[in-house]
Amino acid sequence: MSVVTSVLVDIQSIFRTGLKSYYASMEEPPIQIIGEEKTAAGLLLFLNKNLSTELVILDLNLPDQDGLDLIPLIRKQFKTIKIIVLTSYSDFKFVGQALKNGADGYILKSHEIEDLNEAIKEVMEGRTYLASGLHITPPNGKRLTSNVKKSMYEDRFVIKQKLTKREQEVLQLITEAKNNKEIAKELFISDQTVGVHRKNIMRKLSVKNTINLIKFALENQLV
Repeated sequence: MSVVTSVLVDIQSIFRTGLKSYYASMEEPPIQIIGEEKTAAGLLLFLNKNLSTELVILDLNLPDQDGLDLIPLIRKQFKTIKIIVLTSYSDFKFVGQALKNGADGYILKSHEIEDLNEAIKEVMEGRTYLASGLHITPPNGKRLTSNVKKSMYEDRFVIKQKLTKREQEVLQLITEAKNNKEIAKELFISDQTVGVHRKNIMRKLSVKNTINLIKFALENQLV
């Protein structure tokens, strides 16, 4: 395999530095990391300036854009670039959506570096790579039961996935202290529809009133 020019996209500087240092010291696989970015906007700007980039190694949790939404943008603008998702999120819904959106591989940060090396080799040879232990449907084809304990902590990326695109738009306007009529006018929908969205958002985020909703959204950087 010839040298693969790559860019790392991850919010964690130490993680990027460590991975870059590792590949700088290795001959196999021949990876040249030519860039590091921590935002979706930074990545797209980098790719436009560095058209020789062949591989994007991408985390899903980015500060300015959902990584799942970023994948199809990369795929649309840079059709030949390979995309490997390297993240902490193992939920089958994220795995399946990432591959559906155009990712070529999916691997967890908890996997071994040899697994990442294999993923790079596989995707650069035109195959899709799914690391061991990951699924694109519920394990064994069964629905997940409601009594499975949830983590006591959910980060911004996971919380945001609970909301639809329209609910995210409504939440943004709610945090701007706009009432239902103002939101309805801006989004070209009815007051009643805004009210339904507001109730659904509060239910999904387990908050009881608008003040707590705004506080929760700001604290968790959902807007």
